[in-house]
Amino acid sequence: MRVTVSHQDAMKFEAKTQKSSFIIDCPQITPVEYFLAGIITCSATDMVLMPKNSGKSVSNLVIDGDATRNEDHPRKFNALHLNYTFDSDADDTMAARWVMASLETYCSTINTIRDTTQISYTITHNSKVIRENEKMISGGGTKIDMGEIESCPS
Repeated sequence: MRVTVSHQDAMKFEAKTQKSSFIIDCPQITPVEYFLAGIITCSATDMVLMPKNSGKSVSNLVIDGDATRNEDHPRKFNALHLNYTFDSDADDTMAARWVMASLETYCSTINTIRDTTQISYTITHNSKVIRENEKMISGGGTKIDMGEIESCPS
């Protein structure tokens, strides 16, 4: 993957990818807002494709993200809460699995920040809250000590 950013004028920059280009107009939309939008869009694409691939459909999908950042530089994300709201023709268990598969496996942008950012989520499926303020197991930049784990004899 390659992206080239060039200064246009004032605080406008053009970002060129291998497929397209777009203008980043600071401070109208900051690079951090683009970054957060990219994180959310990555998961949103999963939330459209996974159901489609299993013969299901999602409608009225809205994902909003609320990030908290360091007060001092570097102002990295400390925490990110994602609210997933959508309707589908699947049951609540399958709907939650789609969100978890996106967060834990498929969304590369979330997985890029998850070791240093506490990530939580809420899922509203078919107008019913099915998960509220759940936390991902990883995140926060700390190593989890699972202790000694014995393997099962084969």
